Amino acid sequence: MAPIEDDAEHTHCDASVTLAFTVLGKRWNGMIISALGNGASTFGGLRRAVGGISDAVLSERLAELAEAQLVDRAVVPGPPVGVSYRLTDSGERLLPILIQLGEWASGNLSASRGG
Repeated sequence: MAPIEDDAEHTHCDASVTLAFTVLGKRWNGMIISALGNGASTFGGLRRAVGGISDAVLSERLAELAEAQLVDRAVVPGPPVGVSYRLTDSGERLLPILIQLGEWASGNLSASRGG
């Protein structure tokens, strides 16, 4: 039987991974983070970068990512007034992990499973 400390570590790890995937497991979030990895962008720029996403879903996902403190939303004074989105430091630290996850998925998961 494993020592209690190991069980606690595994439980903590499971809880942390579950927490991470409550944000990262949602469709589009990885693509939005990846797009912002190229630098700050406007809502319209993100809509173009993340093809196929609706305005309502993009707005919802950006709010969720901001709440998770992965994305920062800043009002840009006008005229016209605009809004700019950029990755926070936490979001920047997530980029290499997403790249590694994508590489792992490409090498280990078949495309037919994504369905």
